[in-house]
Amino acid sequence: MTSGNGRNGVTYRDAGVDIEAGDALVEVIKPLAKATARAGLVGGIGGFGALFDLREAGFADPILVATTDGVGTKLRLAIESGIHDTVGIDLVAMCVNDLIVQGAEPLFFLDYFATGQLDPAIAGKVIAGIADGCRQVGCALAGGETAEMPGMYGKGDYDLAGFAVGAVERGATLPRDVVPGDILLGLPGTGVHSNGFSLVRRIIETTGLALTDEAPFMPGQTLGAALMVPTALYVKPVLALTRAGLLQAAAHITGGGLPGNLPRVLPNSCAATLDRPWPMPPVFRWLAQAGGVAATEMLRVFNCGIGMVLVIRPDDLAAAIACLQDEGIIPFELGRIIPETGSVRVQITDPEALFA
Repeated sequence: MTSGNGRNGVTYRDAGVDIEAGDALVEVIKPLAKATARAGLVGGIGGFGALFDLREAGFADPILVATTDGVGTKLRLAIESGIHDTVGIDLVAMCVNDLIVQGAEPLFFLDYFATGQLDPAIAGKVIAGIADGCRQVGCALAGGETAEMPGMYGKGDYDLAGFAVGAVERGATLPRDVVPGDILLGLPGTGVHSNGFSLVRRIIETTGLALTDEAPFMPGQTLGAALMVPTALYVKPVLALTRAGLLQAAAHITGGGLPGNLPRVLPNSCAATLDRPWPMPPVFRWLAQAGGVAATEMLRVFNCGIGMVLVIRPDDLAAAIACLQDEGIIPFELGRIIPETGSVRVQITDPEALFA
């Protein structure tokens, strides 16, 4: 076939981009996004931008809060294991969990999916996971971008980024008035979440295990499936505490672990002491033992079983625990806020004992 000027007619598909596959994926996405609709969302998928009416969502004098994140090299495990239906939940969790620690309610979410050659079946699973995460936290999947970029990614590879927008009424932002004597509560995680997977992958390499082998720390499950458990979504319990006036601050424990994230919500005059041990999930004991990783290194790379830390007034502790239990969560009492006494902002008593 030739073009009108006599030259060979090269198409976009010849260059590696399949417009029809992209259009077909959009049709798959539309009902997924529609299922996440909430008050305030204007229109649906297909426009050049997402519209949201804050007044319709019930806000009087809101401050907007925006976050963005990815899921790191956990994507490598998703690609190698063929488990694509949970990383979308991870993507939402990494963004909305950062919103709620500022007191904000997640309102809408945008995603970016990039690949070298679009496989609608894989992309559909990933985006279905994103929609599932949004639905679980009451956040609208308002739009996104699917980019097919031949030459930029290897065969079968893809990348993800997420963007969440929330709102909080003026004067209700967190953290607020953290003082010595406040109690630290930990919310349990669901596993490794979405941080530290470069170290996880390195440890797997040293053991010689395949992702299809049984997980040494979870009999009956493959290693791939056990590591791909998605990041916990903390929106509902944390918002419940916030709306009840029972929360002074919250820290999402991601890369940097407890020592790296808890100081982000502490005033300069305060430090934290974690002097009560909590149950260490088997996956972290295995990683520490299989990789010969020191306890202090584990605690500054991984969440080590604590995905969120809450700062609660002593007088509010019983009510806060009851509120969390109503949301189906049993928290761990970790320690307390103390006056700042030096350069160490987070003191963890006997970290080696946590992994013994």
